[in-house]
Amino acid sequence: MKFSESWLREWVNPEISTQQLVDQITMAGLEVDAVEPVAGQFTGVVVGEIIAAEQHPDADKLRVCTVAGDGDETKQVVCGAPNARVGIKIPFATVGAVLPPGDDGKAFKIKKAKLRGVESFGMLCAQTELQAGEDDSGLWELPLDAPVGSDLNDYLKLNDQCIEVDLTPNRSDCLCVKGIAREVGVLNRLDVAVPEIPAVQPTIDDTFSVSLEAGDACSRYLGRIVKNVDVSKPSPLWLQEKLRRGGVRSIDAIVDVTNYVLMELGQPMHAFDFDKLNGQIVVRMAENKEKLTLLNDQEVELNDDVMVIADQSGALAMAGIMGGEPSSVTSTTKDIFLEAAFFNPLAIANRARRFGLHTDSSHRFERGVDFDLAKQAMERATQLIIDITGGEPGPVVVAENEHLPKLAEVTLRKRRIESGLGFTLADDEVLEILTRLGLTQLSSDDDSWTFQVPSYRFDIQIEEDLLEEVARIYGYNNLPVTSMTIPAQFKRQTETQLPLSRVRSTLVARGYQEAICYSFVDEKSQSVIDPDIKPVPLQNPISADLSVMRTSLWAGLLGALKHNLNRQQTRAQLFETGLKFVSEDGSLEKLVQTPVIAGVIYGAKNTESWHGKSANFDFYDLKGDVEAMLALAGAESLEESQKIEFRPGKHSALHPGQTAEVLRGGKVIGILGSLHPQAQKALDFDRSVFVFELDQAALTEARVPEFESLSKHPEVRRDLAVVVDQSVTGADLERVVRSSAGEWLTELKIFDVYVGEGIDTQRKSVALGLTFQHPSSNLTDEQINASVDAVVKHLEVELNATLR
Repeated sequence: MKFSESWLREWVNPEISTQQLVDQITMAGLEVDAVEPVAGQFTGVVVGEIIAAEQHPDADKLRVCTVAGDGDETKQVVCGAPNARVGIKIPFATVGAVLPPGDDGKAFKIKKAKLRGVESFGMLCAQTELQAGEDDSGLWELPLDAPVGSDLNDYLKLNDQCIEVDLTPNRSDCLCVKGIAREVGVLNRLDVAVPEIPAVQPTIDDTFSVSLEAGDACSRYLGRIVKNVDVSKPSPLWLQEKLRRGGVRSIDAIVDVTNYVLMELGQPMHAFDFDKLNGQIVVRMAENKEKLTLLNDQEVELNDDVMVIADQSGALAMAGIMGGEPSSVTSTTKDIFLEAAFFNPLAIANRARRFGLHTDSSHRFERGVDFDLAKQAMERATQLIIDITGGEPGPVVVAENEHLPKLAEVTLRKRRIESGLGFTLADDEVLEILTRLGLTQLSSDDDSWTFQVPSYRFDIQIEEDLLEEVARIYGYNNLPVTSMTIPAQFKRQTETQLPLSRVRSTLVARGYQEAICYSFVDEKSQSVIDPDIKPVPLQNPISADLSVMRTSLWAGLLGALKHNLNRQQTRAQLFETGLKFVSEDGSLEKLVQTPVIAGVIYGAKNTESWHGKSANFDFYDLKGDVEAMLALAGAESLEESQKIEFRPGKHSALHPGQTAEVLRGGKVIGILGSLHPQAQKALDFDRSVFVFELDQAALTEARVPEFESLSKHPEVRRDLAVVVDQSVTGADLERVVRSSAGEWLTELKIFDVYVGEGIDTQRKSVALGLTFQHPSSNLTDEQINASVDAVVKHLEVELNATLR
């Protein structure tokens, strides 16, 4: 929002400097981005009038002008501007005048000169030469009633500043001079000089009917016919200057008036050429693929969620964004149809950006425009148009429906002020602040007040909003400073709870790097990784490749792996901790969020080295990493009911022969394995990828360590080679051996597996290493042999094993 200081002071004029005013506005939450003079610094420039103009004798593009304005004498000035002609009034820099510095930073002093042999006593100026605008097409033409010889600074009141305010989206009420003036008035406890806007009495009976067919998207629409306007009449200088200082270019009187009302009151308006309208105005949603050519000559193809202003022939304008070119006001327009409306912010939001547009209207309607402002704006615009261009106004047509917003009522408790702001505030001061802001007190008692919120304050809905307004106007810098006190109550830390940081550190020590991925992933990749589960889609994804919630952390990790491989990395070990989102039917109602830890390994085990060749990662490398994490929780010493075991598993995205489920106490807590060849191909990996995923809850539930003294007696090892069926797993062998070897078995290892010559093709040979140790005495051969015999017997009975 950009406006001139002088315009603001017409509404409210506190006795403070420009810098104090700017600081005050900023501290109230309306941050000032820039303060710039409305024109460059210059002296000796007066209002001049060209009373004669002749062609230069030696230059086709130069004219020799006779200019009045420098005292009682006329001066000869050579000028190259294309619009230099008799009768116009222009800025005249007399000899000795000093113009604003140019690109070199030096001020330019006007001297007597000779151009192509003709003397020139001064300079006729364009806007850009005085740094008072961006029009450099020719001389700056001043109004014909400008007093010749008067100082240009005094005549145009150029001793002024342009203030640019960066507003947060919730403060749309300050996107106009009226709103800023209201704030300044409250901050300085001054009344605001609101201009009187009486109703314009119609002089003709012509009306144009309006129909609202967009539901709650448009709940109020006002229209008025004004006939016999003279669009050729220019806007007065005061209006053009206020627009220019607000960053708006003057176009014609009708457009200038609608822009002026927008900047003054905050109500966007539009004018149609009435002769180009057909039937009636209809506010409706666009038909799918309906086309419209906008005022900027851009043709857009609309969707059925875009609201339009239409007549019986088709769309005339994108509602709240931009008008259409076919129905626009032109130099031949005689009759106009003025509109002012209230649009639901949700019906306008994002629509302009979708078509690469950003207009003053859309900027305001997206944030919310006072739903009770349209009538006042209509009367203001009508009076200005009649004053400038003439015309005959008709009655105002008002169309409304039941969706028009209602004024909110909010209660503020007195004790909430003390608890929220840290100090008490007098009741009278609270009431003065809120009533000056436009709130109406409805009721009060010893404990609270109830206020009705004005229609222009969309952002005040709850008690905390009122509390914020009190603090803001009272002054954040005036709030007392108190030290925060927090009771030192430490959360109990259960010894059986393993910190997740220990797990992370273990993986990092084993060569992994932690990744942090989005919780939403590409739907195609998700379907490859977890085709059996329907993911929950996002209603408003930030991009097409982040459109669904992840049902596994693998999707993000594999994407991160691919990202690294595409950047010449040949090996990777990545892990991530986070939530996965699984729903039975893909809906939010049945969504379950589960904290898990997942990892991926790819490529060579070690980087290239001189001392030998490096093998690639395999399934057992990954299994070793998972076992290392489980060991942190004391997996080897857990009770039998909580024992950790691995068994063959199945997963749609994993290789059927290289997949294992991880169980704790018979309950599946995770899975690991090699990516299925089809999934590997679909995700464009050229070699095996190994992944794991474990529930955090099961992984961090640990056993409290218990001290056991070390035995001072020697260990005894016995090795067995047994032949078992191919279907017998290592876990089966370990279970039978541990259950039958007795309490002195301290370690069990499977150190060899053999399949080949001398062994039945349906069977395999497995070598077991059994280590025994007694805590208080030496074990005898008889004791060891008894344990080994028991093991062999049980293996034979339960697993049909034979000694090799």
